[in-house]
Amino acid sequence: MRAIIEAARHGAGSAEWAAIPVPETYRAVTVRRDETTMFEGMLSRDKDPRRSLHLQQVPTPQPGPGEALIAVLASSVNYNTVWSAIFEPVPTFEFLARYGRLSAEAKRHDLPYHILGSDLSGVVLRVGPGSRRWAPGDLVVAHCLSVDLEDPAGHDDSMLDPQQRIWGYDTNFGGLAELALVRTNQLMPKPGHLTWEEAATPGLVNSTAYRQLVSRNGANMKQGDTVLIWGACGGLGSYAVQLALNGGATPVCVVSSPEKAAVCHALGAELVIDRAAEGYDFWSDPQTPNRKEWRRFGARIRELTGGRDCDIVFEHPGRETFAASVYVAARGGTIVTCASTSGYDHYFDNRHLWTQLKRIVGSHFANYHEAWRANELVRQGRVYPTLSTTYPLAQAPTAVRQVQRNQHLGKVGVLCLAPATGLGITEPALRARYADHYDRFRVPANRPGTLATT
Repeated sequence: MRAIIEAARHGAGSAEWAAIPVPETYRAVTVRRDETTMFEGMLSRDKDPRRSLHLQQVPTPQPGPGEALIAVLASSVNYNTVWSAIFEPVPTFEFLARYGRLSAEAKRHDLPYHILGSDLSGVVLRVGPGSRRWAPGDLVVAHCLSVDLEDPAGHDDSMLDPQQRIWGYDTNFGGLAELALVRTNQLMPKPGHLTWEEAATPGLVNSTAYRQLVSRNGANMKQGDTVLIWGACGGLGSYAVQLALNGGATPVCVVSSPEKAAVCHALGAELVIDRAAEGYDFWSDPQTPNRKEWRRFGARIRELTGGRDCDIVFEHPGRETFAASVYVAARGGTIVTCASTSGYDHYFDNRHLWTQLKRIVGSHFANYHEAWRANELVRQGRVYPTLSTTYPLAQAPTAVRQVQRNQHLGKVGVLCLAPATGLGITEPALRARYADHYDRFRVPANRPGTLATT
């Protein structure tokens, strides 16, 4: 691995990268099939990923046709890694076994360990047969849609392909590792003005937010729309806030602390609701929705917006908030939903949906075109990473626990092969050009050169 690190440090060319020997093994963050019952009988919040996640040495896979082996300089934590680590809603080994039955190449993914992670920034180390666009030495980020597009259903929108999978969740060889195996149609150019850890953070969440809000496959946001954004300081919400502002919409940000409210204001949002401080509780008990709280919440939104309801509700908490989301959406408005981090079993009062002609739109990650356009916004300096903390790979389990307990701001990064934070900038002039603007968008806790140690 030392040769890879040195090549990345001094900006080696394609020939030099192609000459670097591929290591036979590498370090990766895994869960293990023989431990999937370790949390049985426990509440979700008590399942500690630090018990189930392991940093282990694994054999290096060889890239097949249309695949690339990436030297991973940095990665980041998404909530799907939390789900994988606590084996909810089912152990991901079920996905790997189902995938492995498709072909001999897919069988490589069905292993007794699962390498997690759905983000990366790094350098192409090798490409498999048939690759024309990418070559060893290319600086890249990867989006997480793994699909071969052999089914006709995927050719209008690849997210509709019945064989689409989320890399590092439904597939093996994910990004929380020193090396990763991806399809070449997952690769996109690394933004040159960003460090390795910054570049690794937007991929999944920025692309997901782009499809949810901007794309015709999501809410098709327009200038002047009012957009309610739950968890507006989190990994997903912080990008939704930026996309709303870029698109001429007015975000109404829902957060859970004054610190998170301050970050939303730093992003440029003016309308912020501190849900914890204002005491909203949308359930009287686990079975009984609290309709009075829906109405109080709707009144608070109209107070902030000058009487406007929300044209779009950016919904991802799920069960805890979904009924309130349906209620507060404007007549003819759209509730666009993904994730359900507080539970998948949703409740809402259908009278507020059908009589007011509202729409619920399901959204899941993004197709390659949407992910590419979202990445271009980052490359152009229009969307900025919201990275709060960076951990070394050995402390990835702690990073996952932090995300599980919602103790983070924005995204949590992980250094893989990068020896320190603050490295990887290849366009210093562009960095300098956006310096003042960029700092307004940064989560204050994160500065180049800082690294979490706890």
